Amino acid sequence: METSILIADSQRMIRQGLRGILAAYPEFRVVAEAEDGREAVELARESEPDVALVESHLPRLCGIETVRRIRRETPRTRCIVLSSQEGPGQVRNALLAGAFGFVPKTSSAEDLVDAIRRVRRGSSYLAPATADQVVSAITSRAAGSFDQTDLTSRQREVIQLIAEGMSTKEIAAELGISVKTAQTHRANLMEKVGVHKASGLVRYAIREGIVSA
Repeated sequence: METSILIADSQRMIRQGLRGILAAYPEFRVVAEAEDGREAVELARESEPDVALVESHLPRLCGIETVRRIRRETPRTRCIVLSSQEGPGQVRNALLAGAFGFVPKTSSAEDLVDAIRRVRRGSSYLAPATADQVVSAITSRAAGSFDQTDLTSRQREVIQLIAEGMSTKEIAAELGISVKTAQTHRANLMEKVGVHKASGLVRYAIREGIVSA
């Protein structure tokens, strides 16, 4: 059974490395590559791959939100999140977004191939090192901690762009909204997250894995 694959990672060398690994397996066929989240969603819509490998820290649209939108746009595509961070929040948010697998970038090529095969068959895959973190994430959420799944899709977009250093005017242009609307999103985010400065939103975005430090 052939498996068509989309690779989404901001680093060209990583994309080439993943393509090289997959090329060793005749059952895999890379049909598209994306360097940011928005491009990944568009290419997934066009190519409808069986599996999408999505890096968690994509520019323009973070990996978690990218997974959420790919699942909405092309439900048959099964997403696997690749991440350099393995915190419980990262794993939980990936699963809640609709990912079928979570593979730390410290994993071996064999682990990645195993993940793709399992996900393609309809199963899920969690690297052994992340299993305890899933329990931790569920426990912390039960205790009432706030995480990014409490944000709307638009708020996740805005907080990422703030953390990437965009001004309110630039955010408005990027998202095709008015400056006033962007300002409102910014104010609502600060209230929801419980901070009073943009720097607090940046720290939150880093802590939740929306952007890398």
